[in-house]
Amino acid sequence: MMKEMTSVCGLRCHECGALLATKEDDNAKRAEVARQWSKLFNVEIKPESINCDGCLSDGGKLFGYCQVCEVRRCGLEKGFANCAHCSEYACGKLEEVFRAAPEARKSLDDIKATIRSSTESVF
Repeated sequence: MMKEMTSVCGLRCHECGALLATKEDDNAKRAEVARQWSKLFNVEIKPESINCDGCLSDGGKLFGYCQVCEVRRCGLEKGFANCAHCSEYACGKLEEVFRAAPEARKSLDDIKATIRSSTESVF
């Protein structure tokens, strides 16, 4: 079973088609993800670009968009595993992500709640 991993923006990497296709080195899955994402985002995505080890991977493969993602860049510059750890959560940078993937907001909200409850229990 693949370890659960949450991206900087709250997407659940372990459920991502690009990560799964990469881990399984499955070209049929790459083609299917490329087809789905091309339709979803109204842009041509080629199967060979479906390679990713997760946006927190150090020196690993990244899906093309992740290489230029403003949210990812911001989180990594601040040294956060994800945006839920940021005092500015949820900033405007996340709005586009949340529109496309509302489950990312839920994921980050859940992490933020866990952070708050663990901090409150210390005091």
